[in-house]
Amino acid sequence: MADSTGRPPAAGAPARPTSKDVARAAGVSQATVSLVLGEKWRGRVSERTAGLVRAAARDIGYRPNLAARNLRLGRTRTALLVVPALTNEFFARVYTGAAAVAARHGFGVVLYPSPQGVGPARDPFASARAALDGVIASSMAADALSAIRGTDLPLVMLDSAPGATGAAAHVNLDVADGMRRIAGHLLGLGHRRIVHLASAVPSWTFDVRAAALRAALEPVPGTSLGTVRAPLEVDSGRRSAEQALTSPGTRPTALVCDDDILAAGACKAARRLGLRVPHDLSVTGFDDVALARALEPELTTVRLPAEEVGERGMTALLDVLEGRPPALDQLPVTLVPRGSTAPPPAL
Repeated sequence: MADSTGRPPAAGAPARPTSKDVARAAGVSQATVSLVLGEKWRGRVSERTAGLVRAAARDIGYRPNLAARNLRLGRTRTALLVVPALTNEFFARVYTGAAAVAARHGFGVVLYPSPQGVGPARDPFASARAALDGVIASSMAADALSAIRGTDLPLVMLDSAPGATGAAAHVNLDVADGMRRIAGHLLGLGHRRIVHLASAVPSWTFDVRAAALRAALEPVPGTSLGTVRAPLEVDSGRRSAEQALTSPGTRPTALVCDDDILAAGACKAARRLGLRVPHDLSVTGFDDVALARALEPELTTVRLPAEEVGERGMTALLDVLEGRPPALDQLPVTLVPRGSTAPPPAL
């Protein structure tokens, strides 16, 4: 008997368990084994029988021949996850969530970062259509999809404009609510002179954050909102924050940063200028990656459920592949107040 690679087992090696062995151990037919292990048993096989089949397969060490099954189905059971950069913890957690759901359904996830963080990237496969079943992509890396656009691959977009064409499904975070919560927190502390340290990356998610912050602050009498932009790097954030804090006029009392990396740069800028966080300057972030808790004082930020984003993205792709309508709800976010915010200094 050949194994899944087509090679016969080595002399003396035990034969690889087959679906027939699973059927015999579970006391069912091979057809039932095929239905259960192919996740097509619901409505055809009882929960108890499905459990018996899975237990039997586990006990005898049976592993389905995925290559042969995929050849029959015309699928590779592989999804491509396109993200801006592997160095960003948020997207590493998105991958973790997507891979967990994929594994439960016999799929693999290929992680593909845009080489320059954002922007165009080469096609990772000679033929995307032949190598993939679908694509999950962050809106921040949308340009990296240009190499495989034009195929009929289903595309799930993460944190992107809901009305954008070309995607079979969207998985979005309620980033507008997150920015409203930041604004409400700072206003409640008494801040009125606020600068938005905004991402220089052109992306729907950052546009939404800016619009939500502006809409939350504009109706409040005596409130001013300035904006400086920076690439998503600590040093770039530091330089832009220094610009905001040393510009002519009255110094802002709070910096609202588009992510925790920029906030770390803002805290460095404050220290270099002899300002204390939060006594002289409050700083907020967005994402709640590990860096937010490594700073001293710890960073007030908005927690984004990154792993759930990946889980929902992979689930949406599976829904599309199986002809089911994907969920359309936004994922909630959470304000996490910590030590980097306090009432503004007395005039």
